[in-house]
Amino acid sequence: MKRLTAAIIAVMAAGVFTGCGNPGMAHQNSGNGTAASGQTDNAGNTAGQTDNTGSTAGTETKNTGTQDIGEDAALQAALDAAGINEADASRILVSMDRDDGRVVYDVRFDAGQTEYDYEILAADGQVVSSDIEQIRDDRSQNGNNAGTAVSREKAIETALAKVPGATENDIRIELDYDDGRYKYEGDIICDRTEYDFEIDADSGEILEWSEEWQ
Repeated sequence: MKRLTAAIIAVMAAGVFTGCGNPGMAHQNSGNGTAASGQTDNAGNTAGQTDNTGSTAGTETKNTGTQDIGEDAALQAALDAAGINEADASRILVSMDRDDGRVVYDVRFDAGQTEYDYEILAADGQVVSSDIEQIRDDRSQNGNNAGTAVSREKAIETALAKVPGATENDIRIELDYDDGRYKYEGDIICDRTEYDFEIDADSGEILEWSEEWQ
């Protein structure tokens, strides 16, 4: 009888330990499963965020493309409107500005003895306004004719020497009388940079020099 009782107790004890172990393992597995599921959800959310970022980036690129055609395209639009090839143009300047709340490009260039000035809409390249003028030929104004020591040609040489690569096609100059003396005033436009200068017509000294990059 004692042996039978002992056997029954041993069987019951084994059942209790086995039952606690399995549910515990099952609960642990369930927890792992939940964690894995959470990780999957997180991965899904991350992927969603990546997609959203991609979509946003795509939208920004598209908007940028439609709002600003860029300087080169604006220049080409102005050249097309004038019927001029870029190779035949000199003194090219392109700068961004605002006009009546719209972003525009101011495009200036010379061709032959004509000066062209255009406003180009940055959004689509439309010509907003244009101004075409004939350039006054002042090459006959030689400083020596006014009793000056420095000729116009010498003044041009002095100014061009300060801008590597600039040629006579890039410079505009004229003789002026101001503050009791003669001086040459003008500008050079080269590589989309504008240089303004004044040169003493008696000494050849550069009185003023400034440059502005567009």
